[in-house]
Amino acid sequence: KKKTKVLNLIDRLVNYKASVCLFIKNLCVPFDNNLAERDLRMIKVKTKVSGCFRSEEGAQEYLTIMSYIGTAHKHGINAFTAIREALLGNSDIIFN
Repeated sequence: KKKTKVLNLIDRLVNYKASVCLFIKNLCVPFDNNLAERDLRMIKVKTKVSGCFRSEEGAQEYLTIMSYIGTAHKHGINAFTAIREALLGNSDIIFN
């Protein structure tokens, strides 16, 4: 017999209780994963606006740039500054 969505959710929460409640024991773990969801949302918006990427290489380059900018933002570095430094050959600025 097929289970309802609610029962499936309850089963998953029971099976992954340690992972779901990890933020209670370890304060370094965020309560939610909004940052990851926001990063993925930008890819979906780009795909929706342009319809698709013209090539796999173009998609890979877009993801590399967005990943770099996202990492810079998470380290408190302005995107423009990060890109300028990367073009000047100092791409490690986001890891300092």
